[in-house]
Amino acid sequence: MASAALRLNPGALETARAEVDAYFEALQKKSLLRFLTCGSVDDGKSTLVGRLLYDAHLLLEDQLSTLERESAKAGAGEELDFALLVDGLAAEREQGITIDVAYRFFATDKRKFIIADTPGHEQYTRNMATGASTADLAIILIDARKGVLPQTRRHSFLVHLLGIRHIVLAVNKMDLVDYDRARFEAIVADYRALADAVGIKDFTAIPVAAKRGDNVASRSAAMTWYDGPALLDHLETVPIEGACPGIAPFRMAVQWVNRPGQEFRGYAGTIASGRVRTGDAVAILPSGRMTRIARIVTAGGDLAEAGAGQAVTLTLADDVDCSRGDLIAAAGAATVAGALDASLVWMSEAPLAPHRAYWLKTGARTVSATVAVGGVVAVDGSSGRDGQPLALNDIGAVRIALDRRIAATAYADSRALGGFILIDKATHATVGAGMIGGFPGAGAIEAHVERIFWVSGESEAEALRARFAAQGRSAFILTEPALRDGLCSDLDQGDSVELTRRAAEVARLMSATGVTVIAAFPAASGVVVPGAQIGLDAGAEIPGEDWVI
Repeated sequence: MASAALRLNPGALETARAEVDAYFEALQKKSLLRFLTCGSVDDGKSTLVGRLLYDAHLLLEDQLSTLERESAKAGAGEELDFALLVDGLAAEREQGITIDVAYRFFATDKRKFIIADTPGHEQYTRNMATGASTADLAIILIDARKGVLPQTRRHSFLVHLLGIRHIVLAVNKMDLVDYDRARFEAIVADYRALADAVGIKDFTAIPVAAKRGDNVASRSAAMTWYDGPALLDHLETVPIEGACPGIAPFRMAVQWVNRPGQEFRGYAGTIASGRVRTGDAVAILPSGRMTRIARIVTAGGDLAEAGAGQAVTLTLADDVDCSRGDLIAAAGAATVAGALDASLVWMSEAPLAPHRAYWLKTGARTVSATVAVGGVVAVDGSSGRDGQPLALNDIGAVRIALDRRIAATAYADSRALGGFILIDKATHATVGAGMIGGFPGAGAIEAHVERIFWVSGESEAEALRARFAAQGRSAFILTEPALRDGLCSDLDQGDSVELTRRAAEVARLMSATGVTVIAAFPAASGVVVPGAQIGLDAGAEIPGEDWVI
């Protein structure tokens, strides 16, 4: 009937089309807030998200019918179990906990939202890190009956580590403590001490009762002592710094070299930060070659300028070498480095092998890398560990040596370009995710980044090289005869001190370029080389950090 009426009334059809177009146009103009919920097991994260959707009238009729049916099946009686709106996996419903990251999209009159509902149990920390990697805001839930727990510290540390600066402390289940203001304030004070220790500068505390809807979408009549905003009001009004990355220097990673014909060569990618205009001077990294932007090409035609978040194809004024994985950036906007200091979240059941080669992927660039662990971060408040291999869900302070120099940016400067993943070369599984913290100085690469191993003879060197090769790691053997035939041809046979000094300098220079060096010199020389001078038998362990100079 309705369709027949529309056919008979072209004006009504045009009005309907105009209303739909206007709705989607308005939706496109709304800002987008990505946020996640996190906390300990059974703190009510999924219930909070479900109640938020329900109270904001963002559920369709079929979703409400399904929720009523599933709630009755789960034994909730006439009450609705809002957690069922988010806990989509059958295993989650059976266990009563969230074990995966569940994403939901919704929009209000003021803003669009993407929610990542993350698992609370410690063994799923890697899942929580995944959900936090793109979020602008984090809601950290605390059960009002339990207060601050070790997992609260873990999640707060991860949220801070991943660059999320807007934090909401939602003290949930206030109805179970009779909406006690003193209890709420005590928890806020405990969390403030934790936040100071972690490095969190500011947070917004809101008392809520997710099951009943208190302070979720509207202010609660049961907590008149609270004079702050309801959760939804805060989410709709919180400023998003990530929405204005145009104030940062221009950076764009090349994802594809666009070459449809002989007359056109463009470099396609999504602008990570800043703005670019035709005629702007830019650097091609890591080569460092300077050129200018000739055109900014899009599907809708050429632009005079473009900004962060836009997918464009850039053409350059000069014929320079630029390929997939390179960075086109304003001068000084990125660093070219062969080693990285980083924080690494380990995501594999198998522990990190310190001298094994992994693929490191950042943006569209993939390089071979080895990882040295400086220490395991104790996010639960314990003393932590030094130099131990990372196990599942560990967070480590690491230094990564790359097999070639790449253009890189610190995570604090660009979340889009400052993150990376580690990939196992044998299984192609993602085993770690990291955030670049800084870059070792080119003239002062630390000992555990250098890869120099001293053995007593060439047979031991060959054995060590074979074992490195089995791990997918190449190595160069530096021998005394090779040096005496060239660099050290001016030395007498007995001048072992100067020979070893020169060998150490050659090894250091080669190591600084990412080469693993096995220096094969007789142990009987009696010369003390800075660091550890060691021998290697057939059954010895692959050298660790204490063997490196």
